[in-house]
Amino acid sequence: MRVLVIIPAFNEAEAIAQVIQDIPRGLVTEVVVVNNASTDATEKNASKAGATVLHESRRGYGYACLRGLAYASSRNPDVIVFLDGDYSDHSDEMSTLVAPIQAGTHDLVIGSRIKGVSEQGALLPQARWGNRLACFLMRLFWGARYSDLGPFRAIRYQSLMELHMRDATFGWTIEMQIKAHIAGLRITEIPVSYRRRVGVSKITGSLIGAAKASVKILGIIFRFAIISRHLRRRLAA
Repeated sequence: MRVLVIIPAFNEAEAIAQVIQDIPRGLVTEVVVVNNASTDATEKNASKAGATVLHESRRGYGYACLRGLAYASSRNPDVIVFLDGDYSDHSDEMSTLVAPIQAGTHDLVIGSRIKGVSEQGALLPQARWGNRLACFLMRLFWGARYSDLGPFRAIRYQSLMELHMRDATFGWTIEMQIKAHIAGLRITEIPVSYRRRVGVSKITGSLIGAAKASVKILGIIFRFAIISRHLRRRLAA
């Protein structure tokens, strides 16, 4: 299967090369780093490590992912893998993440940091509680059984295109999970390892960042709950 990796990156010069180098070589067709308005050497280091580098000047995780998907349309991959560029995800575990899709049993595989082993201090308290609340609400509103909103995930390309992703910032992962459940995709979670990131998190590394992310995620949950019937019809079309 053709596996394309998308790594959104904003000022990850210290970590990005190691993230790329740890990806299993025989598994992946192409590694794409989306340079999301970085002001450091992220682009240079990613290119030297062998990645295709794209540019997205609009700051936002979702914007970077959407830019990567626009590029993927010209490559026609079978599977898209998303992971962060801060070296917190263990990219060498990618084979395990992709395996259920290769086997034809699942369409979306979430790498669960909650079910896996996290280095002490890697998953901050605000991230743990935010995950717990979001997953509780998804189960309450839709019966979706998730343990994490982890960024390390693999999804069948065609299935992803049918979700019509829109979010431009912090809500990308939860939008995907809600829509995937409503659309009836075959979903599973795989335990993944998690380490303390290189540098400071742009989201959970500060109270302001964590608060903004929480407001965005909760807003998406309640908005989708309100339009759930319309969303179900749209995804089924």
